[in-house]
Amino acid sequence: MLDIKFIREHKDFIKEAARKKRISFDVESLVEVDDKRKAILTSIETKKAEQNKYSLFVANPQHLGSNYQKEELIQKMTVLKNEMKVEEEQLTEVIKTWHDLMLQVPNIPDMSVPEGDSENDNQEIRTWGEIPTFSFPVKNHIEICEEHDLADFERGTKISGFRGYVLKNAGAQLEMALWQYTMNFLINRGYSPMMVPSLVKRETLLGSGYLPQGEEDLYKTQDDQYFAGTGEVATMSYYSGEVLDKKDLPKRMAAFSPCFRREAGSHSKDTKGLIRVHEFFKVEQVILCEASHELSVNFHEELLKNTEDLMQSLEIPYRVILMCTADIGLGHVKKYDIEAWVPSQNTYRETHSASYFHDFQTRRLNIRYKDDDGKLRFAHSLNNTAIATPRVLVNILENNQQEDGSIVVPKVLVPFMNGIEIIK
Repeated sequence: MLDIKFIREHKDFIKEAARKKRISFDVESLVEVDDKRKAILTSIETKKAEQNKYSLFVANPQHLGSNYQKEELIQKMTVLKNEMKVEEEQLTEVIKTWHDLMLQVPNIPDMSVPEGDSENDNQEIRTWGEIPTFSFPVKNHIEICEEHDLADFERGTKISGFRGYVLKNAGAQLEMALWQYTMNFLINRGYSPMMVPSLVKRETLLGSGYLPQGEEDLYKTQDDQYFAGTGEVATMSYYSGEVLDKKDLPKRMAAFSPCFRREAGSHSKDTKGLIRVHEFFKVEQVILCEASHELSVNFHEELLKNTEDLMQSLEIPYRVILMCTADIGLGHVKKYDIEAWVPSQNTYRETHSASYFHDFQTRRLNIRYKDDDGKLRFAHSLNNTAIATPRVLVNILENNQQEDGSIVVPKVLVPFMNGIEIIK
């Protein structure tokens, strides 16, 4: 959410942001509703002041002038009360419309974000690692999992339905090793470890920007709660409604959580295996910092470097993609994706997303800090996936397969695998 004053003063910026992001939004409609909102508010405040004046006269008859009668004032107060009631009902409806429109205002993309119409216009920034070559037929991760009894897809589907899976034996160990290794990796870089809820209130999803646009991809309970698709949602809401001390910024957090996505519209994509599942786990990096574009840019690069260093330590070939305007979200200022190499598909597949938002999320969540001059300011927010499992298991298993069928465990994970170096 952006500041309504900023929106009114920079309508052309908003129009251009909507055009670049290929989002349908009419800023003039919002301004018109805001004018109506302000007019009704002014009218109500004027009537309240007038009612208070009459009330003072009625309570203190000595103040009554020769032109006033107590009964007449009471009648005027009744009329004002009835008029205000009508206007307050109108204001409730107008504010609802105003709020709905405010939630649709697109954030302004950074100048470095390439303009484009789809993911085909995203730009490759760099690649890392050698693409492995194999002197034998490459197996996909499903074959590897079944051959080594690392996962059971048939029973997983029996238990939970479409896209269900059960990780077992070294497969389960490998996933938990990744969680532990990633957490230690980030703790050593100054990030505070957290385990956050997946079951969240609607307000937390609105605040972090996953509603109203992304509702079709969310699981909802009968109690009007939701299962979040990323730990970013709960982690961002951790400080909602609070005023932070500037000296405590930046807040660097590493949040672990189960995650849930309906994968709406993806029923024909990756229907088998571990790439696209309904239930998974993530360690998410989240940063809250001072309201500075320069700081946001620097921390965005820091988050990206953390993930790149992590992937390099796992020896997984990857590439970094700068997302175009049409492929970033409503609230994003800039976004990178990391895509890791999948040998069986002979291509890169997305494993991480790094984003920054300025105060788009914190304004919704009312996360502020007091500046040096005593002024309250909304913090800036950023996030990036540290690791998402079981998806990254696909890259580890396929890139490390050997001719004899064994799988080499990345060296950094061996201490968390009870000493297992090779899955045979």
